[in-house]
Amino acid sequence: MAKIIGSAIPNLPWEDKPAGYTDPVWRFTGNPIIGRNGNKRSNSVFNSAVVPFEDGFAGVFRCDSRSISMDLFAGRSEDGIHWKIEDDSLNLVGADPEIAPNQYRYDARITPMEGKYYVTWCNGYHGPTIGVAWTEDFKTFHQLENAFLPYNRNGVLFPRKINGRYAMLSRPSDTGHTAFGDIFYSESPDMEFWGHHRHVMSPAAFEVSAWQCMKVGAGPTPIETSEGWLIFHHGVLHSCNGYVYAFGSALLDLEEPWRVIARSGPYLISPREIYECVGDVPNVCFPCAALHDPETGRVAVYYGCADTVTGLAFGYIPEIIDFTKRTNICR
Repeated sequence: MAKIIGSAIPNLPWEDKPAGYTDPVWRFTGNPIIGRNGNKRSNSVFNSAVVPFEDGFAGVFRCDSRSISMDLFAGRSEDGIHWKIEDDSLNLVGADPEIAPNQYRYDARITPMEGKYYVTWCNGYHGPTIGVAWTEDFKTFHQLENAFLPYNRNGVLFPRKINGRYAMLSRPSDTGHTAFGDIFYSESPDMEFWGHHRHVMSPAAFEVSAWQCMKVGAGPTPIETSEGWLIFHHGVLHSCNGYVYAFGSALLDLEEPWRVIARSGPYLISPREIYECVGDVPNVCFPCAALHDPETGRVAVYYGCADTVTGLAFGYIPEIIDFTKRTNICR
């Protein structure tokens, strides 16, 4: 049995696996947990991140406006399912005036570390790059320097230093709806200057695992286990009907996370429910957050559905690790 690292979450949102269900991850029957109208200005709420906070949960949510501008908003919940999202966007302070103007902000992740909550997101600065900020109260967010040059997306911090340095996964891209994408690993001594860039994962060959054959990107904060860093990554297929986003799992080496131990050939979740297939961007399941409880092995994954609403799925980490190893395409 894999040992799972992290703090206990006794109030982790949860629903038992349906009777007779054999896959390692299953959907919440109450999906979507957040609809289009998450706050007074939103057209859609998706690709968002949540963490345990105080007696409940806090999050940073992507709420596209009715003019389809992209921005981030803080939110709170008692149970991780029912959310109150602020009507005003994040209160970002402290940034160099050069990077402070907001072109757009979207697809946040949150990583608790060293007594702070670090937020990374796709930040508009002459193209998409990785914005970074920290907060202690989910009211004021202290913006740091952008992590990388444009163009980059899917910046995801590890929850502890590796070899004495902060560590991040990202996916170099371009200005548009990137038709390619590999995951890379980078390190920083100070959360400002990033280097030691290493390649992690490329799209799979079509004949091996077609759901992830066009591009891949990191999802939620990696989960530390005795078997390696468990990550949920999204993959994209360019089908005859357009792009299809699903997500699967991989295990990375604990001390050299650019080395992939195992990677699932089948997906964990792929668009099949109406709220995943119909929306502003059809056929998208895009994970951005995962809450896990080491004592029970449970994990709750938050994912964007059709770039419109937010869904929730559940699983047991030992079962997901076993699935990843059994279906490994890295042999």
